[in-house]
Amino acid sequence: MTQTRAAAFFDLDRTLISGASPAVFAVAAWRNDMLPGSVLVHDGFGALMFRFFGASDETSTQSRDRILEIVKGAHRDDMLTLNDQVIPNLLDRIRPESHSLIEMHHEAGRDTWIVSASPVELVEALAAALGMTGGIGTRGEVVDGVYTGRLEGPFVYGEGKTTAIATMSDERGYDLRLCYAYSDSVSDLPMLEQVGHPVAVNPDSALESVAWQRGWPVVIFSRRTKRAIRATTAVTGAIGLASATYGVGRRHGRITEAAAQTAGRGMRPWTRWS
Repeated sequence: MTQTRAAAFFDLDRTLISGASPAVFAVAAWRNDMLPGSVLVHDGFGALMFRFFGASDETSTQSRDRILEIVKGAHRDDMLTLNDQVIPNLLDRIRPESHSLIEMHHEAGRDTWIVSASPVELVEALAAALGMTGGIGTRGEVVDGVYTGRLEGPFVYGEGKTTAIATMSDERGYDLRLCYAYSDSVSDLPMLEQVGHPVAVNPDSALESVAWQRGWPVVIFSRRTKRAIRATTAVTGAIGLASATYGVGRRHGRITEAAAQTAGRGMRPWTRWS
């Protein structure tokens, strides 16, 4: 009998890590003379990247087009060499609770994926460094080793994430009803609705509102400490799962499908433990 497969899908910026990963990549590119300083100064590139991963669909599309124009003509091999500088920086930004969640999903037999609008070259390398199954990111078209300034495949943002996850699930045989998804932004609502176990992590106000209305778990990851945080309700199943899943730094628990299904039926959102 073939065992049903499941996975956990993690948004990257302000979910797995604090801050925005493309801003780190842009600074590294500038330091290696691959990106004009005028872009950083005139366009406010760091701020633009922040808006790109927490803004409206219209703003994100405009930012995507601007970024594609910036990398047009760049050699892919040159961009890949930046990972030697970028990945260690991003690893320093990984939230302590994120490490624990990844490990516990692995222990439960689930694959783990980063799903991000960030460049696939960055996302795949970071996922590998974290020991995850893989990374799904936005892929720029490359011809003869050079970026053309066009996309190859979907823009992995909003509905683009659901398209990428559906394709991956078909290829690997995942049952999305048993899968988990983690995000901080309402822009990822389609991804969260796609799986059986959505979790809002440090959510923006719009996502927090949706999570409350639908009874989804809401967790607030600490920035500096190894503890996650307060519960909004005394529902036994929810607090039990919260303790097992988010009690970071004390012990590693195994998330079972039975516990997940129980929590999925009766769980109320969590916020910060005082």
